[in-house]
Amino acid sequence: MSSKHDKKKSKHQASSGTGVDALLDAFSNSKNASMAAKTAEWEQKGDAGVVGDDDLSGIPVIVRYGILGLICLLSFAIRLFAVVRYESVIHEFDPYFNFRTTKYLASEGFLEFLDWFDDRGWYPLGRIIGGTIYPGLMFTAAVMYWVLNFFNVTVNIREVCVFCAPIFAGNTAIASYLLTTEVTKRSAAGLLAAAFAGIVPSYISRSVGGSYDNEGVAIFALVFTFYLWIKAVHTGSMMWAALTALSYFYMVAAWGGYVFIINIIPIHVLALIVAGRFSKRLYVAYSTFYVLGSILAMQVPFVGFNVINQAECAASHGVFILLQVYTLVTFVVKALGEEVIRRLVYMAALLVISLVAVFIVSMQLLGKVQWTGRSLTLLDPTYATKYIPIIASVSEHQPTTWTSFFFDLHILVPFSPVGLYFLFQNPSDGAIFLILYGTLSWYFAGVMVRLMLTLAPIACILSAIGISAILRRFAAHLAPDGNGFLSFFSPKPSKKEGAKPSSTPPSGLSLVVLVGMTLLLCLFGYHANYVSSIAYSSPSIVIDAGRMPDGRRVMFDDYREAYFWLRQNTDPNAKILSWWDYGYQMSAMANRTVIVDNNTWNNTHIATVGRALASTEEDAYPILESLDVDYVLVIFGGLTGYSSDDINKFLWPVRIGSGVFPNDMPNEKDFFSDSGFDVGPQGSKVLHNCLAYKLCYYRFGETVGEYGKPPGFDRARNKVIAVKNIQLTTLEEAFTSEHWIVRIYKVLPRPNMISKKKASKKKKAVSSSGNSGAPAQDVVEYVGCFSSENMFVNKEYTGGAAGANFNLIRHTATAKGKRYFATARGGPDGHGWIFDTLAHKGNPQGDMFGEGCERPCADEAKTVCGCMDDFCTGPPPPGEEHNRRWAVYEIKRGKKGSSRRAA
Repeated sequence: MSSKHDKKKSKHQASSGTGVDALLDAFSNSKNASMAAKTAEWEQKGDAGVVGDDDLSGIPVIVRYGILGLICLLSFAIRLFAVVRYESVIHEFDPYFNFRTTKYLASEGFLEFLDWFDDRGWYPLGRIIGGTIYPGLMFTAAVMYWVLNFFNVTVNIREVCVFCAPIFAGNTAIASYLLTTEVTKRSAAGLLAAAFAGIVPSYISRSVGGSYDNEGVAIFALVFTFYLWIKAVHTGSMMWAALTALSYFYMVAAWGGYVFIINIIPIHVLALIVAGRFSKRLYVAYSTFYVLGSILAMQVPFVGFNVINQAECAASHGVFILLQVYTLVTFVVKALGEEVIRRLVYMAALLVISLVAVFIVSMQLLGKVQWTGRSLTLLDPTYATKYIPIIASVSEHQPTTWTSFFFDLHILVPFSPVGLYFLFQNPSDGAIFLILYGTLSWYFAGVMVRLMLTLAPIACILSAIGISAILRRFAAHLAPDGNGFLSFFSPKPSKKEGAKPSSTPPSGLSLVVLVGMTLLLCLFGYHANYVSSIAYSSPSIVIDAGRMPDGRRVMFDDYREAYFWLRQNTDPNAKILSWWDYGYQMSAMANRTVIVDNNTWNNTHIATVGRALASTEEDAYPILESLDVDYVLVIFGGLTGYSSDDINKFLWPVRIGSGVFPNDMPNEKDFFSDSGFDVGPQGSKVLHNCLAYKLCYYRFGETVGEYGKPPGFDRARNKVIAVKNIQLTTLEEAFTSEHWIVRIYKVLPRPNMISKKKASKKKKAVSSSGNSGAPAQDVVEYVGCFSSENMFVNKEYTGGAAGANFNLIRHTATAKGKRYFATARGGPDGHGWIFDTLAHKGNPQGDMFGEGCERPCADEAKTVCGCMDDFCTGPPPPGEEHNRRWAVYEIKRGKKGSSRRAA
């Protein structure tokens, strides 16, 4: 049986007799008849697909592309939960740097962008932006912005950045369809792969609306490059190979994961050679891709000659040389036809290959060619923990737990091996590539959580191949004559002479399998929708704290509150020290200079910050002076139970700092006691005296955050802190956000430093901002008990823990510059208002008495906080919907003394 492809191939071979074609044809003719027949059989099967004849899915073209369009729409829509729920904002930490640089690129142009020196980060070092980033993401968003404005579609650059990843999710679905269809020649499997790729939770995690990160566009570039590569191998066309190189160039510009491409393609070439599947098509495809791809990759400033110098790219060079040597040896052997010459040539080839290998190893040992720390971590999962703690400190660099596989991939985990099984049934060139891609991706994803992203596309493709084959085969047994709607899944089987009858499963079993597969697919769709809505659509900049009993969603907006305060109340040239996680956000949102940020390119500089946080206040002060620090920012979750704070991260600053300064700061073991890493009384004194501990727990000892717990109870660690009367001598509190998550301290100049003796006598000032602090002279006086919140004019709600704790709501009112605050306590939480004017109904001391007005506050039993709902003993006030007694207090500025008078 012949095909058009075979006729074109024969015609091309007949017309070629010189040059490279003659050389390659000589190699092809050197194989014996059996090997040539076997290779032809393999290629014919490969062209025919993995699991059947050439695309007999029965899906009309218009229906096929209509379904693909709906998949793209679904891929976009499922990523918009964050935009609907939290408004159009950028998520996480790294995306804020990408957003900031994109704004600069869109306004100043590409050349200015490449020459941009950013003095807002890594003070006093600074950073050259163009030469230290992958610009593909920023350039993509800027081009989209320029094109829209060219057609007079006015759009903010932020909106382009927010929706960039969801748009490219649809592109990734199309690329998955193309790759799967090219390998299997079945559009049904391709559509299933596209649907999986569009909604797989692992990819959603980096591509929701607002998640403006490199992986959002890089995963599309990865899958599309692989499709073009398989197309080039199948056709032997230099055009497809050149397009593969261009797509690879886009991947290099977008993400450091390009290293995966430049390794797996050479491995695929080597596997085909070893399997005896070398062909002219393979030679043309790889030679063209390697030369153009390497040249283009070097045009990215951040990569440059790393394509040559990095050990990660050595495989591509070695396979290219091997390919040339293998082709030359085969040609020489065929041309001479002598057994002795054959042996000599093979020995010479072996010598050349050995010399190349020795050269690469020697360059590695001499340090001319080096492996990066992240690559060594993939080869040795314990490497980063032992030698590069800054890499190990990143949560996405941790090993993947088995629960993460099922959470992020769901049914793709068990069905990926099924797809591998069907690929092994007919190992075509494309099938071998998918087998290699799947095997390597599973290993790397197990080593590092972040690489679940590279696993997700191949898991979708393998599962689609397996599930599609199962559906087709079992559906065929229900409608063997091709009649009925089930014939959509399977064509009428062709009858061939001499074919052995296959065993047919019972129709009942086939129906059960089909119904079960349908239910599993529905379950996967439900799981993907749930994960997108709940787990991956919550920006770190806005913390979702759950829901109140009445159904209202509680959100902590402390990050933006703090960054806005920095922007409005500090000098434009102020320098902020914090742990590196928050650097990008401060640079973008507060527009202030930071000491370190999320780029982590200078280990010594980050270690210096870690050393300052881990040292005592007195030892840290010279470090702060040397870095010209004006403010120190810490993240604290003890009041709200927010676990991602600086205390829970504290051991990483210690490890990184002590790795660079082993003799100038305490070691990790010094922060542990017999009870472990303990913030309570049983903990290490070294921990209790360090700067980070003091800044997090300053004034926390006077606060009750949970009902029934003593003051100073840390809800994030379930401990009562050891030191409740912390005194600061070199810093003073400048700002604390509403829920105490962000705390900012001003570094005092030496003449204003407070001695320890004076600090012990000095009354602590309750200060939340540079302009509206509550000095010690302020008086907080009880006004009375009121029945209606409608008496509060120009009010702002502040419920939760602040509605039951006197000190919390007082602090909030002071921070916002309000004159009054009112509480209605339930249990550990309640309702609270801060407001400017009290519009009383004829009685300035209140219109309610008793019946819950005397209910004490959670943190101070001598101070009343009113009552709410079932905690009030009397009936609801006349005309009021809710039964509440509001305890109202007035903050009087500039008075002497202090009064908190109960009702």
